[in-house]
Amino acid sequence: MNEDRASRYHRLRRRAVIASTITGAAWLIVLIVTGGSAALARTVSAAAAAWSSPIGRAAAIVLFVALVVAGYEAVTLPFTYFRFRLEHKYGLSSEPLRTWVSDHLKAFALGLAMTAGAAGIVFLAIALSGPWWWLSAGGLFALAGMALANLAPIVLMPLFYRFKPLERDELRDRLLTLSDRAGVKVLGAFEWGLGAKTSRANAALVGLGRTRRILVSDTLLNDYSDDEIEVILAHEIAHHVYYDIWSSLAIESAVLAVSLLAADVAVRTLGATFGIDGPSDLAALPLMAVASALVSLLLRPIGNAWSRHNERRADRFALALTRRPNAFISAMRRLGAQNLAEERPSSAVFWFFHTHPTIDERVAVAKQFPAP
Repeated sequence: MNEDRASRYHRLRRRAVIASTITGAAWLIVLIVTGGSAALARTVSAAAAAWSSPIGRAAAIVLFVALVVAGYEAVTLPFTYFRFRLEHKYGLSSEPLRTWVSDHLKAFALGLAMTAGAAGIVFLAIALSGPWWWLSAGGLFALAGMALANLAPIVLMPLFYRFKPLERDELRDRLLTLSDRAGVKVLGAFEWGLGAKTSRANAALVGLGRTRRILVSDTLLNDYSDDEIEVILAHEIAHHVYYDIWSSLAIESAVLAVSLLAADVAVRTLGATFGIDGPSDLAALPLMAVASALVSLLLRPIGNAWSRHNERRADRFALALTRRPNAFISAMRRLGAQNLAEERPSSAVFWFFHTHPTIDERVAVAKQFPAP
């Protein structure tokens, strides 16, 4: 097969992701069809019955989710480790195994807490809204998404990366001035310690309101010119100017609501066959997860298409704000090479996996922009 290095990397990575997804789904399906989900739900509910009703219910949810998620983690861990080794093989990771294990354990604990919280939201919505629970749950998840977007730079990201104030005074002032020109207020500019874990380069504008801040990776600071960093950040600023975070959250919430409706239909249609008493039964969670994940997968191209629309608009904004098409072109080409961007994906791969336009498309747009 005549493939370039980036194409081989992405092909292998996609295969690992697909294999992991299928294996994880198989674990949940086996749990459902063998009656294991129902038996496990009864066991944990009985174990938590010693507490008062609300506390016992919460304890049963946490325990049930922990056991199911632990099983999912066990069957998918080989594929997760394969992706770690793949990153090393292709020069994208410099993270030692010990650090990766530590980060993975933190991510697992965080994911477990979020999954238990999501299960709690589902059962709260069922208790409050009855047959319309999937709609109210979608609204509650949207609120949770807003909270996470606001807290991510001060609570979540520091768990995995080192941050410090950006020490290059001239560049810092330039980036803060750029944000002011765009009408986007920020807390400050910070150096993002990516280099200890990856060779990738990136910049971001994260947070909302008083937590919004500029992040520039050390890998970007080491190798890119100030002009290139400026146009990269201008692209990120555009997402805040056009409220892309909010529109993407709205689309994700709508997709999630439809997915939860599918979960409700699946439980009411198939639940009795597997010993599940209805949506409010703890045993329904694995069936809900499989049904909602399937619908979310089918609707994924919609979210990807919207993301690509936002990315194209952000590129045009960055070019208009900075008026540096040459810096934009060089930055895109260098980022594409450094981050192993896939140059020529197939149509199916592009629609199902790509949230950004190809580098060639982005460069072509910049070439049409008049230089100052």
